[in-house]
Amino acid sequence: MAFKQTILLRTRIAFLAVLLFATAIVAKLVYIQSFQGTRWKNEAEVAGLAYRPIKATRGNIYADDGNLLATSLPFYRVALDPCIVDETTFQEQIVALSQLLANFYQDKSAEAYQHLVQSARQAKCRYLILNPRRIDHQAKKAMSQWPIFCKGRWCGGVLFEKVEKRFHPFKDLAARTIGFINANECGAGLEYSFNQDLKGLDGSALYQKITGGNWKKISDGASDRTVRGCDLETTIDINLQDVAHNSLLKALQASEAAYGCAVVMEVKTGEIKAIVNLSRTENAQYRECYNYAIGNQGATEPGSTFKLVSMLALLEETSVALTDTIDTGDGRFQFHDRIMKDVKRGGFGELTVQEVFEYSSNVGVARLIDEAFGKHPQKFVNYIHRLSLSKPLGLQMIGAGVPFIKDAKSPGWSSVTLPWMSIGYELKITPLHTLTLYNAVANHGKMLQPVIVKRVKRANKTVKEFQGTVLSKKICTDATLRKLQTMLEGVVERGTASKFRHGFYQIAGKSGTANKVVNGKYTNDTYASFVGYFPAKSPRYSCIVVIDSPQCYAWHFGTAVATVVKDIADKIAAKDLAARDFIPSKGSPDVFPLIRAGYREELLQLCDALGVAYHKQELDVAWVRGILDGDHIGWKANEIPKPGQVPHVLGMTLKDALFLLENCGLKVTVQGHKGGRVTAQSLLPNTRSVHGKTIALKMG
Repeated sequence: MAFKQTILLRTRIAFLAVLLFATAIVAKLVYIQSFQGTRWKNEAEVAGLAYRPIKATRGNIYADDGNLLATSLPFYRVALDPCIVDETTFQEQIVALSQLLANFYQDKSAEAYQHLVQSARQAKCRYLILNPRRIDHQAKKAMSQWPIFCKGRWCGGVLFEKVEKRFHPFKDLAARTIGFINANECGAGLEYSFNQDLKGLDGSALYQKITGGNWKKISDGASDRTVRGCDLETTIDINLQDVAHNSLLKALQASEAAYGCAVVMEVKTGEIKAIVNLSRTENAQYRECYNYAIGNQGATEPGSTFKLVSMLALLEETSVALTDTIDTGDGRFQFHDRIMKDVKRGGFGELTVQEVFEYSSNVGVARLIDEAFGKHPQKFVNYIHRLSLSKPLGLQMIGAGVPFIKDAKSPGWSSVTLPWMSIGYELKITPLHTLTLYNAVANHGKMLQPVIVKRVKRANKTVKEFQGTVLSKKICTDATLRKLQTMLEGVVERGTASKFRHGFYQIAGKSGTANKVVNGKYTNDTYASFVGYFPAKSPRYSCIVVIDSPQCYAWHFGTAVATVVKDIADKIAAKDLAARDFIPSKGSPDVFPLIRAGYREELLQLCDALGVAYHKQELDVAWVRGILDGDHIGWKANEIPKPGQVPHVLGMTLKDALFLLENCGLKVTVQGHKGGRVTAQSLLPNTRSVHGKTIALKMG
C-alpha cells in the first residue's frame, strides 16, 4: 500500500507542475496581448522599415545635330491601398472602377477586378498591385480621373509608382552602338562605357516591407535627393546613319549573309558619322545584336584590303616604281610547301605594280613582298606596328577588339607566313582598324584616332570634351602617299571595282575577300569587304563595308560589296550638295573650263576669240595645259608620254584626245557629252600602254 501511495503522490505532483506551467504560458500570452500589444506592433513595423535607393534620371544621348538617340521616359505601375477609401465611396464606385480596369488592361473581367479589390479590403491588405503592366504619363493622367482614384493617394489610396524606361526614338538605328545597361550595371555600347557619367547620383526614401516581399514607399520626400545624369553628345549623323543602315540592310537581304557592318568616318576629324552592325536572326531578319565593326568577334583576317599595307611597306622600303613589272604567270606560285593562287583562272601574266594592286593579284603582291622582305620579315611586321594596326585604337567604348599580329620570332611564324600575311591572312584586325588606315591615306597621311563621343554635358555646361589623338603625323612619305592614292583610284577606275565607278562621287578604295576558318580549316565561306574614301580628289568621308558569309555567289567577292559603298556615297552626295565635285567657283585654277589642255595654236585662237587674257611666253611644244596666273592664262607643257605609255588627255576636247590616244594604238570608248572636255580617263597617264587596249573617256 505504501508503494501505491508513493506513486499516486508523484503523479499528482507532476500533474500540478504541468498545470502551473500551462497557466503561466496562458497568463503571459494574455499579458502580451492586453498590455504590450501596441509596443510590439510598433517595433514590428519599425523592423519592416528601411531607407531604399531611388534611381536618378539617366542622362540623354544625342546625335551631332541634337537629335535624341536615347532618353529616359517615365512609366508608372498602378497600386492601391484599398483600406483608405471610406466605405460609402467604396461601395458606390468599386463597380465602375473595376469595369474601367478591365477595359484598360484587358486581361481580366470586371468581376475579377472587383473581387480582387474587395478581398484585399476585407483582409486589410494595405498594398495591392492592380496590374504589373506599366503605363505612360498620358494613361496616368486619364486614370487619375477614374472613380476612387480621383480622390488621390491619401483619400483614395491610389499609388502611381514611377519607373523610368530607356527609349530609343530612332529604334534600331545605331542600337548596338548606343547599347544598354541592366540592373546589375552590366551592358554594352555607350550606355555601358559612359555609365558613370550617364547614371547620375541616386537618392533614397523610406519604404515599408509588406506581404509578398514587396516594398511600399511611405514618404514622398527623399532623405537624399537624386542628381540627374550627364548627357552625351556623339558624332553620329542620324541622316548618314539612316543611309548606311538601309544600304547595308538591302545588301544583306540580297546576299543572305550571316552579318554585316558599315562605318562612315569624317576624314579630317576622325569622327564616326555612322556605324551599322546587323546580324541575321532565326526568323531571317536582321537586327543590331553585336558591334562587329569594333569588337573582338569582328576581328578577322581582312584579305585583300590589307594589301594597302603591303604596298606602303614595299614603296617605303624599296625604289620600285608603279610602272615596274612582275610576272604572275598562270596565277599559281609555290612558296615553300604551299601554292598561292589568284582568283582569275589562267592568271594575269605580266603586270605592272599598279596593275597588281588594281587587279588584286595575290601572287603579284606576295612575290613583291617576299623579294623585298623575305630575308628580314620582321621589317615588314614593323611597318604594321608603325601603322597602329597591332594594338587597340583607344576608341571611347569598352569591348574594342584586340588585333592579332605575329612577330617573325613568335612560335607561330612559318616559312609561308610572310607571303600569306602580305595578302591579309595569318593576322586579325577589326574593320575599324582597316578604316583608320585608309582614312589616313585620304587625310594626307595623318592618322587620327576614331572619335564617337564629342563631349559630356550637364545642361548647357560642358563637363568633358574629347578630340581624336593623332596616332601618326605621317604614315609614309609624300611620294609613297601619292602612289597609294593613285592605286586606290585605279581600283575603281580600272580594277576590281571598275563596274561601280560611276556615281555622284568618284570613289577611291580597295575590295577584299578572305576565306573563313572553321574548326581550324579554311572553308568556302567568305568575308567580303570594301574600304575607301570619297570624293577621291578631295576626300570628305571614308567608309568600310563588311559582309560575312554571303550565301549568294555574286556576293562572295569584295567587288560586289563596293556597290554598298557606292550606294552610301551617292545617297550622301544627294543629301550633302555642297560636297559634290562640281566645277570650281571663279577664282580657282579651273575657272576656265574650256581652256584646260589641247593643241597650243588652237587654244591661243580660242583665247583671242573669247577675249581671254593670256601670257604669250614662247613654248617649244605643240601640246600645252592652261593654268591660272593672276588674271591671265599661263601655259605649261603637257606631259609627253614615252613610247608605250598612255598620254595625259584630261581637260582636252574629244578631238584632241582621240588624236593622241589613237596614235598610241589605243581603242577609245566615250561616255558623256561629246562636246565637253575629258574629265576622267580609265588608263592613268604615263602607265604602260598595250597596243589595241581599250581606254574609256568620261566627258563633262
